[in-house]
Amino acid sequence: MSELTKRVLFAVAAIPVVAAAVLLGGAPLAVLLSVASALAAWEYSRLAIAAGQRPMTGWLIALAALLPLATHAVRLGLWVPPLPVVALLAPLLLAVAMWTRGADGRPLEATATTIFGAWYTGGMLSFAYALRYHRFAVGAVAGALLLMLPLVLTWLNDSGAYFFGKRFGRTKLMPSVSPGKTVAGAVGAVLTCVIGTWAYFKFLLAPYGGLGLTWVSMLTFGVALSVAAQVGDLAESLLKRQAGVKDSSTLIPGHGGVLDRIDSLLFTIPIAYVLLDLLLKVGR
Repeated sequence: MSELTKRVLFAVAAIPVVAAAVLLGGAPLAVLLSVASALAAWEYSRLAIAAGQRPMTGWLIALAALLPLATHAVRLGLWVPPLPVVALLAPLLLAVAMWTRGADGRPLEATATTIFGAWYTGGMLSFAYALRYHRFAVGAVAGALLLMLPLVLTWLNDSGAYFFGKRFGRTKLMPSVSPGKTVAGAVGAVLTCVIGTWAYFKFLLAPYGGLGLTWVSMLTFGVALSVAAQVGDLAESLLKRQAGVKDSSTLIPGHGGVLDRIDSLLFTIPIAYVLLDLLLKVGR
């Protein structure tokens, strides 16, 4: 089976699942994000180990998976973790690392790598749930459209980078991290993302979600999302370069690993949430 066939088959199976979770929200969305976070955390742990680190993989996966579920619980008012519980997480993990590994097991590095990995995966993906229930999103359609915004723009950004990079790319953007990326591709990605922002608000969010942005806000949002997407992609490329691998795993047929598919989203979704929280006040 060719790589293209594998990609098409995976997309046919995955897109309806993701679309249903986004539209339904609630527990289905939280569970999907939890599973994706756990898989991404496992891949991150593999990369960290290959790069010479020793994260506490079990704790890392568990924390990453729990973060989206905790976000769902907080929204429902089932449980709100008190500040001392959150604050004591770092010393708790450090104590576990010291007890189980000793000084020779590099407990400080293990704790730092574990906490960062959990937030890099589960913490960032939890913003997708928060975006689905953004305070300006009235109704399921508006919430789903807001969540789909960074997903669509990230895809457009990648497509713009690929097209402009292939057509006009000469100067490398950051060859030490990702040799294939060019300055022309980066600029083309920004332009594509800005145009995509305007089209998404004009034809989807404004008529069906009752939400809008000013022209300045659209420009700001589009540029910021494009930069975030490219930085997210480069960040994961850096992790893989340090680990000496091409893909984060082979979990997804024809695509590599989960991190390979969501690397840009780990940056664009949180940035979208923060910016929309500010800019939609101006643009409504």
